[in-house]
Amino acid sequence: MANLEFIWWPMFLLVPLPLVAYFLLPAAKAAAPLYLPYLPTQTSQNIANNSTAIKVLAGCVWVALLCAAARPVWYGEPVIHQPEHRDMMLVVDLSGSMSQEDMLYNGDYIDRLSAVKHVLSDFIEQRSGDRLGLVFFADHAYLQTPLTLDRHAIAQQLQQIVLNIIGSKTAIGEGIGLATKTFVDSDAPQRVIVLLSDGSNTAGVLDPLEAAKIAKKYGATIYTVGVGAGEMEVKQFLFTRKVNTAQDLDEVTLKQIAELTGGTYFRARNSDDLERIYQTINQLEPISQATQTWRPQQEWFRFPLATALLLGCVLIIVRRNHV
Repeated sequence: MANLEFIWWPMFLLVPLPLVAYFLLPAAKAAAPLYLPYLPTQTSQNIANNSTAIKVLAGCVWVALLCAAARPVWYGEPVIHQPEHRDMMLVVDLSGSMSQEDMLYNGDYIDRLSAVKHVLSDFIEQRSGDRLGLVFFADHAYLQTPLTLDRHAIAQQLQQIVLNIIGSKTAIGEGIGLATKTFVDSDAPQRVIVLLSDGSNTAGVLDPLEAAKIAKKYGATIYTVGVGAGEMEVKQFLFTRKVNTAQDLDEVTLKQIAELTGGTYFRARNSDDLERIYQTINQLEPISQATQTWRPQQEWFRFPLATALLLGCVLIIVRRNHV
């Protein structure tokens, strides 16, 4: 009953009023009884029982009327509204190299795309009040999910993606350009692109730096994330050797893209790095605190009022039988 509140609760201070009146007001003079010898008589026990029932019913009617007068209100669950939101596009690389299993996660090495799914899902869950969208790129860029406030839909779309469905190359410029295109009609005060890639631009018709300049023109800030463990030891039949799993990563271009738009470049060598990066982006792009909260309410006075009317009818019937 935590959601039930009596707005005019001081009305309950009147509960003892009938008892006060009963003891303070002068007693009514009893009329002389009229005995008719030919009518059946009630026993004193029946009279006492009826009198007690009348008093109890009258008391219940009084309490029910006070409950109705106290204006009971039932409040629903809080509804949070954020009048100001930010638009954020998540641009994810789906090139063939994202299948490289060099991302340490819970003691095991998993492929880069799986690590991105794990960490990015948590990041999406934390973006309450922001409009999010998804762009995937490989041979070309594709808009998977337009800007929406439905975080569940975004997380679901992210978990469903697989590699090699849109090619194996890396069209970074097109990914940035398509994400920027979604901001053209946006009225959000902040526009953010989070670009994640593990390679260099090898496809598409738009140069990444030119795309970054266009994004800057539309007020977008780009945070770039380079994925890949780099040097790691690989066990072979008789010996182990060091290999560079991130040799295709173009860190120079990713840094320039971020600097052009006022963003930051991050390097992710494992899942823990990815998680820290997205936590840092959360701090750099904090969620708007300009929230409005309201709770739907329902007036419940009709329920105690209906109870009082019902008990009043029962009281009239009992008094009539008693008389």
